[in-house]
Amino acid sequence: MKRHSMGRAPDYTTAALVSAGINLFCLLLALRLILGWGAVLLTAAGLNHLIARLAARRGA
Repeated sequence: MKRHSMGRAPDYTTAALVSAGINLFCLLLALRLILGWGAVLLTAAGLNHLIARLAARRGA
């Protein structure tokens, strides 16, 4: 049997980020429809805080 060398794996970073953005939009839209703007603002503030903590932890 022939041995084939493995090629490079495709870069799906952009697709993953777009999918995450669409999922976040749907989550915030559902929160707004069910609980109102207050829940959306609290969720957005919480996510912003978590992202800032991760960035500080990584030293960015």
